Amino acid sequence: MTAKLLLAAALLAAPALAQEAEKPAAPSPNEIVAAAPASEWVAIAPDDLLVMDLAPDRDGKARRVVIQFMPPPFSHPWVANIRTLAKAHWWDGLAIGRAQDNYVVQWGDPDAEDAAKAKTLPKGLQVTSENRYVAKIEEDVLRYSKFRDSYAQFSIMRDGWPVAVEWPSSHSMAYDAWPVHCYGSVGVGRNMPPDAGTGAELYTVIGHAPRHLDRNIAVVGRVIEGIEHLSTLPRGTGPLGFYETPEERVPIAAIRLGSEVADLPAFQYLSTDGEAFARYADARANRRDPFFIVPAGGADVCNIPVPVRRAPIE
Repeated sequence: MTAKLLLAAALLAAPALAQEAEKPAAPSPNEIVAAAPASEWVAIAPDDLLVMDLAPDRDGKARRVVIQFMPPPFSHPWVANIRTLAKAHWWDGLAIGRAQDNYVVQWGDPDAEDAAKAKTLPKGLQVTSENRYVAKIEEDVLRYSKFRDSYAQFSIMRDGWPVAVEWPSSHSMAYDAWPVHCYGSVGVGRNMPPDAGTGAELYTVIGHAPRHLDRNIAVVGRVIEGIEHLSTLPRGTGPLGFYETPEERVPIAAIRLGSEVADLPAFQYLSTDGEAFARYADARANRRDPFFIVPAGGADVCNIPVPVRRAPIE
């Protein structure tokens, strides 16, 4: 090829190379969330929060865990009981009694199985039943963000929460739906069925989403701040990660409803019905930012955690 032809080829290629160089990098999921307009953030009512203050760590630093309650129609009797227990300050002085790595951290009364030592539950707790693990939804669930699911016919993001769904039968217009176990989900400890737990014994998921627990245990909420105070605890020395001695346990200083905590900041979650969440979910399923080579082409509902933030101070 002559010098003139080489020069001509270079000149023709230059605009394309310039356009490629100028093409902006695809935004990461975090960048999409950071740019979401204020109108797409939803306030979380303080009364829909549970605040657990643990004893300070070995360096004297405070350890606070903030939990958001599961909304209706799911897990109603358990959430009602947890509110009653919090108002009675029932958990104060109890402890985290179990830490099983890649699974759960559990708290409540370490002496609950010993009738002579167990702490008396407050009056007014509602009766719970395993038939309340699944709720009926009579609405067009397809209007929500929809995902493929290995544990249900499909899953959705309903009003900010991951929910598994089964199609209604031919003689019913109601979908069967239930909240799912994702990282940070909070559930209710129980004994063998038909016991369904009162809500006095709680746990949070600190590992891979244990979806096999769905419809077997009540999911009552999720940790929205402070999960690191639970996920980094040492594994218990007993079976299933239970702490075998009082010295191993992490004391609970207090558990209160958010409306009772004077210094609690306001929290918001990103609406799962908005444009920003749709872009965020797509970016989680198909990473196009510079670090990634091959987009995954999809994501499990638990791999698209709903963004939660402290509300900006105006």
